[in-house]
Amino acid sequence: MIRRPTDLIGAALPDAEAPLRLRGEACYVADIPLVDPLHLAFLRSPIACGYLVDIRAEAALALPGVAAVHTGVDVAHLGDLSINEVLPLSCNPPYDILAKDSVFGVGQPIAAVLATTAHAAADGVEALEVEITEASMPEARRVAAQRWQSGNVEQAFSDAAYIVDAQIHHARVAPSPLEGRAIAVMPEEDQVTIWYSTQTPHRTRSELARILGVDADRLRVIAPDVGGAFGMKGSLYPEEVFAVWAAIRHHRPVRWIASRSEDFASATHGRGLTCHGRLAMNGDGRFLAVQARISAPVGAWIPNSGLVPAWNAARILPGPYDVPRLDLETEAVQVPLAPVGIYRGAGRPEAACLMERLVDKAARVSGMDPLDIRRRNLVPKNALPMRTPTGNLLDSGDYTGALDKVTNSASYVDFVKRRDAHRSNGQIAGIGLAVYLEPSGEGFETACVTWNGDGSVRIASGSSSQGHGRATAYAQIAAEILEVPFEKIEVFYGDTATCPAGIGAVASRATSIGGSAVYRACEQLRARHLEGEHLPLTEDVNYVTEGQAWGYGVYLLSIHIDSDTGEIDVSDVVALDDAGRLVNPSFAEGQVRGGFAQGVGAALMEQVRYDDDGQLLTGSLMDYALPRASDIPALLLHTTENPSPFNVLGAKGIGEAGTIGAPAAILNGVLDALAPFGIDEIDMPLTPCRIWTALQRAKEKTQ
Repeated sequence: MIRRPTDLIGAALPDAEAPLRLRGEACYVADIPLVDPLHLAFLRSPIACGYLVDIRAEAALALPGVAAVHTGVDVAHLGDLSINEVLPLSCNPPYDILAKDSVFGVGQPIAAVLATTAHAAADGVEALEVEITEASMPEARRVAAQRWQSGNVEQAFSDAAYIVDAQIHHARVAPSPLEGRAIAVMPEEDQVTIWYSTQTPHRTRSELARILGVDADRLRVIAPDVGGAFGMKGSLYPEEVFAVWAAIRHHRPVRWIASRSEDFASATHGRGLTCHGRLAMNGDGRFLAVQARISAPVGAWIPNSGLVPAWNAARILPGPYDVPRLDLETEAVQVPLAPVGIYRGAGRPEAACLMERLVDKAARVSGMDPLDIRRRNLVPKNALPMRTPTGNLLDSGDYTGALDKVTNSASYVDFVKRRDAHRSNGQIAGIGLAVYLEPSGEGFETACVTWNGDGSVRIASGSSSQGHGRATAYAQIAAEILEVPFEKIEVFYGDTATCPAGIGAVASRATSIGGSAVYRACEQLRARHLEGEHLPLTEDVNYVTEGQAWGYGVYLLSIHIDSDTGEIDVSDVVALDDAGRLVNPSFAEGQVRGGFAQGVGAALMEQVRYDDDGQLLTGSLMDYALPRASDIPALLLHTTENPSPFNVLGAKGIGEAGTIGAPAAILNGVLDALAPFGIDEIDMPLTPCRIWTALQRAKEKTQ
């Protein structure tokens, strides 16, 4: 069936790439054929802190199939990873490819074995003899910080009729994509081709060139099908730098596929922040001031976007609310554990959880309804665009309208009646309500669009994909603008040799910025063709946004808690997400549902645990809980479309919506349910054991 190019932007077309994946015909890094490759395995530090005394490789080198063993001295000359300094760095932890004089973090690569098979490489690692003198765990140290202040905050708190405070600790979580880290390297005479499971192929190439000290033109990075990423694949790891270095050094193809336990130990974790806030409110229920202190961990080294969670968690405050006076401070602190980087949401869930807890607490101490107090303080539609005290420019939206649409469609009054009825019957029940903001990425993205003589269209994008349906969405844009059949459009991305340089797929930016680049290129092609220029025609566009696009949403849900077990049941979930102009509503829905599942995981069960000596206790899926399909409640989803004025497509991000709204709503719902017992704070994850223990302690206080 030929799809006509009429109103394709906004059509819920199926993902054109999905059939390949369903038939098992997708190509992941492990599927890349290499001729006579060397397989790579790493000896990793068994302790968190210590001094590396000696590594003896004789026994390993004597094993069949082992081709080489390398230690830190072999790669000590390589450069450091660049860091996006969204916060000013006071010091930069070293980026050791292999540990040199000391180790810092369980799982840090100490030595590398190259062998003709993966099993031989693993045997080689087992045969290495290492001597490490253990050292005591150091204190956390601040490596970056920033503060924003606006107005006389002290006076606001002095004048306040009500003051509430909240402290929330977010557990570390493991991103856990289906495909872990993976790289395959093919060195040739004049070029090195690198197949890499990454969100950022062009940034990978430039970082590798700088770290290795080679010409970037010699490197070709290809991101084939990527089996999930969630921020974990947004930065370059020491293991992958070593793989490329080893392929060049030995003039042999090299492959490394991380095991699940390796990713738990040495891939980037998410969250882990501790957030403390205070809210001042007058007697009429108007917010006067917010004060917040954010502390975010980083590990042995800082990933490229490792400072973003600390930055976002503070600068997004006070969220969608109109608060005239602010005092916000954030810091990133180094600890000898696995690195912490961006994970779906990257500071946005933390900002939403803190602000929404403060709002619920303000409602409780003042006797106001949580819905009414939000409606009273949300930024009005006619105030947008609005510059916030942290320097952000909120672009467009109708926050109050979104709140009203959710609470009217779900009948908030009925939610309250059902909760109160359950409570009168001795049950533990609550209502969770949360409003959130989701800033998309900013900066540039590229597109090269060719309109061929036969009417077909070729799009090469600087953005990338890890299951987003990018090819379908970009083809929808081009088909509508150029008025050509959807089926005559091919979309290419993820290859530095055939696609223009771009940033990639991070921070919910690819549709709003990458899609706008495609949109602008097609507009220019159409204008040229209508003015008489003959096909074929090509347009190269480097599109730069005028500002960030700010998506937003409202989540409402019911909570029931089993008093005997502490088990939480989440139900009656109603959500509205506004991502501006939607290119493909079915893709947007999929993003919300997937994000909600990860939000449920972070709120109720996921937690990376270490003991006091820095030993990882959750090194496999036997010890680390992930949500299953049966853990995810039914969702009733709504959308509105308030286009962003800051990009030509009018789109906003939605990839992180569910991970932002779900934890805040669930946390508020659980603490609303526990409020009759005098419990007003509890750390996530909200496990049955943690809930049951809190209930028992509350009961003991009343006896």
